[in-house]
Amino acid sequence: MISVVSRLVAVVLAGLVLVLGGLGGSSVALAQDNTVDYTLTDLSFRDFAGQNLSGTSFAAAEMREANFAEADLSRTILTKASFVRANLTAANLSETFADRVIFDEADLSNARFIDALLTSSSFRDVKITGADFSGAIIDRFQIAQLCKIADGTNPITQVPTRDSLGCR
Repeated sequence: MISVVSRLVAVVLAGLVLVLGGLGGSSVALAQDNTVDYTLTDLSFRDFAGQNLSGTSFAAAEMREANFAEADLSRTILTKASFVRANLTAANLSETFADRVIFDEADLSNARFIDALLTSSSFRDVKITGADFSGAIIDRFQIAQLCKIADGTNPITQVPTRDSLGCR
């Protein structure tokens, strides 16, 4: 239990470092690696398939039915974003700060959420075949719901979805 709490604290602090721009000196925030900032924008129906969006901020952005298939969304800030019915097939969402994100009815097949922070996010009616959630911090209720539909193995990491969620 202590290691889970310590890990949660570390991830939250890392998220704050991302948001606040580093720990001082000449540190550059990871979220500023990409010069495009989509915070509070409406990106519904847009096509970002295959794009490198690593380090971009999509905080509170609306991305209804947007296409992010095979996009690199690693180390992004997605807080309060909405991906309702979005295509995130084989997208890399590793190390994302994705609290309170709505993924309802999204296709997350073969996506990678490795070491992502996904607290208070919604995953209603999602497709997660082959998704890898290894090391991700997810609410227990959401894990229980995702375990009911978890199947497949991620083709890149070779980790079974059920194992990555800790399903029993």
